Amino acid sequence: MTAAVQILQSAAAADKLLKPERLRMLELLAEPDSAAGIARRLRMSRQTVNYHLRELEKEGLVELVDRRPKGNCLERVVRASARCYVISPLALGGVGDPGQLRDRFSAAYLVLAASRAIRDVAVLRQRAGKAGKTLGTLTVETEIRFASARARQQFTAELAERVAELAVKFHNDKAEGGRTFRLLVGAYPAITKPEPADPASVNLE
Repeated sequence: MTAAVQILQSAAAADKLLKPERLRMLELLAEPDSAAGIARRLRMSRQTVNYHLRELEKEGLVELVDRRPKGNCLERVVRASARCYVISPLALGGVGDPGQLRDRFSAAYLVLAASRAIRDVAVLRQRAGKAGKTLGTLTVETEIRFASARARQQFTAELAERVAELAVKFHNDKAEGGRTFRLLVGAYPAITKPEPADPASVNLE
C-alpha cells in the first residue's frame, strides 16, 4: 500500500529526490507505470528513465508492483512509494533547539519547532513500526480571520491560558503506564497569493 507521507532522513535520499526530472517522475508514478511508459510521457530516452528509477528505488522512493510480459522479457511496473515526501531536518545536518530563541512569536521559532516535530515524528514512527505498534498523535487545524492585530494578541493570550488549564488538568507525572506528549500550537498568515517562483532560501529573524 502506498504511504500517505514518507519522511526522508538521510542526505543521500534527499539528494536522490531533489532533481527536477525525478520529482516529475514521482508525480507521474502516483499511478503504476513502466520505464517505457514514463519515457514516452516525458519524451526522454528509456535508458535515462531507467537510470533515474533505479536510483529512486535504491532509496525506497519507488517500489516494484508488477512484472508483465513484453516480447521476450518481463517489463517492470513501479509506482511512487508515497503520495507526499518530506525531508527531515536530520537529512540536512540536524535541527536547532527552539528554546535557544527568546522570541517565541518569531518566524524562526515557529520553523524550528515545526522542524523538531518532523524529526521527532519520523524517529517515533520508525520505532513504532519496528515494534509493530501504532504511533498515537493528534492534530488540530483551522483558519481564523482576525479583525486586527490586537484581536490576534487577545486570542493568543486566551488560547495560552486555556491550554495551560488543560495541561494542569490532564498532566499526571505519577500515572502508571502513562506517556508524555509534546503539544505544539503555531499560527501564521494563510497564503492567498502564491509567488510565481519561490526563492532558493529564506532567512528568518
